Amino acid sequence: MKMLDTLTEVLDAWKSAVDAHDPERVAEQFTEDAIFQGLHPYSVGRDGVAAYYGSQPRGMTADYRIVETRRLAEDVLLGHADVDFGFTDRPTLPVHLSVVVRRDGDRWLIAHYQVSRL
Repeated sequence: MKMLDTLTEVLDAWKSAVDAHDPERVAEQFTEDAIFQGLHPYSVGRDGVAAYYGSQPRGMTADYRIVETRRLAEDVLLGHADVDFGFTDRPTLPVHLSVVVRRDGDRWLIAHYQVSRL
């Protein structure tokens, strides 16, 4: 599978779970030891990811556009994307997202997630 296809598959699964406001399913897209840095203090592991997305308002959506990908190792990819988080009651929040995805068995999961405001 090509790098772009792999990263798209991972981010599509993340987006689907975010759009459905399903924090547990969002967390399943991350490795068990993932480093997660949203716009609040960082956490390590799936519990922190689930708590972060559980605290987000219902109706929040994520639309992304992949900007760059790099292969760091055979089973590790780096990706950079522009993401627009949409809300029902406030303006869209545009951010930059950098992720490191890693093959874990037969799946690719997010091992590092870093968001920064534009």
